[in-house]
Amino acid sequence: MKPDFTLDCYGLLCPMPVFKASQKIKELETGQILKIISTDDGIKSDIKAWCEKTGNELLKIDEDDGEIHTFIRKLTSDD
Repeated sequence: MKPDFTLDCYGLLCPMPVFKASQKIKELETGQILKIISTDDGIKSDIKAWCEKTGNELLKIDEDDGEIHTFIRKLTSDD
């Protein structure tokens, strides 16, 4: 899966990764994919709740050597 933009939130703690994702997704076009790289384990539940609240699609969450890679498709124009 090739993201349209990658947001580096390495080392940031909750709620900053979700806050930064919320800001960045506003800049994307509907249908584009945002990848978030985080080290905060809390992003897994936080980003799921945020997607449900905002109407964006959580595509997948991968974990690799302490990094959490989250992929979100922008589905709404209001974030």
